[in-house]
Amino acid sequence: MMARLCQISGYPKDFFEKPSVEYPNPDGVSFRSLRSLTASARDSALAAAALAFEIDDWITARFELPHHTLPRVNNRSPADAAAAVRSHWGIGTRPIGNMVNLVESHGVRVFSLVEETRHLDAYSFWRNDKPYIFLNTLKTPEHSRFDAAHELGHLVMHRHTGSAHKSAEDEAHTFASAFLMPRADLLAHIPTVRSLHDLIEAKKRWRVSVAALNYALHKIGVISAWHYRGYYIELNKAGRHIEPDGIEPETSQVWTKILTALWREGTTLGHIARELSIPERELSNLLFGIAAPPPSGQAPPAIGLRIIK
Repeated sequence: MMARLCQISGYPKDFFEKPSVEYPNPDGVSFRSLRSLTASARDSALAAAALAFEIDDWITARFELPHHTLPRVNNRSPADAAAAVRSHWGIGTRPIGNMVNLVESHGVRVFSLVEETRHLDAYSFWRNDKPYIFLNTLKTPEHSRFDAAHELGHLVMHRHTGSAHKSAEDEAHTFASAFLMPRADLLAHIPTVRSLHDLIEAKKRWRVSVAALNYALHKIGVISAWHYRGYYIELNKAGRHIEPDGIEPETSQVWTKILTALWREGTTLGHIARELSIPERELSNLLFGIAAPPPSGQAPPAIGLRIIK
């Protein structure tokens, strides 16, 4: 039976002989669309998080990663909470160049979703005072950036109240919109919209989808309800999953730095996989496909890492 189990799963025998792994508390995980989430999808996501814990613990024992600097924003509106986080991090109202690198630089552990959980958009939770975000990298980069901001909203607004209540998803969505597209910056750079082309050109500043920018401008009164619906219909005609003038995917700077440092010492991902008794492909899936370096010409925020001797 053990040989058959290893053959089907692709996991080594040592994995099944290890002590029980740690799973996140399901009540503390911000799953999107709980009503449509099947038990198997939830369990797959929790299992992926358990593997991520093993990787994170292995790396934390060897590197000192940034401690989180997420502020407490209880009892604030989502827009005020987004402004408070921006203020706490000292980024004002300027656009965010790389959302993944930003949250990583403030101590959030970011992983990519594995194959079995890629029908999910994203999820997040706290563990031992560490915030975790899991992102779907098969979505458009604009979608993934918004998901990262959405999960950041859950982490700062719903840490103590949980994200299962009825308004949690709407609050996180509003937070993400305000965090990526602050009202003052929108009004300063796009006071009027004459066509869908204007939206496609303007969205490049905030690196969001045209649909997200259309919604944000409608909410602050720059676009009327009639024009908002018209632009939405035009976008749908082109295809809901096709993003005009799409941006490059974001990836993890932390995992890139760590893996590069390990490779220089002669430790490959295969070495880590064997030490943890986890297939290398599973580690690769969780680490953004071996965490390719950021695009050239883009300067992500500095992330301090120190090897623990």
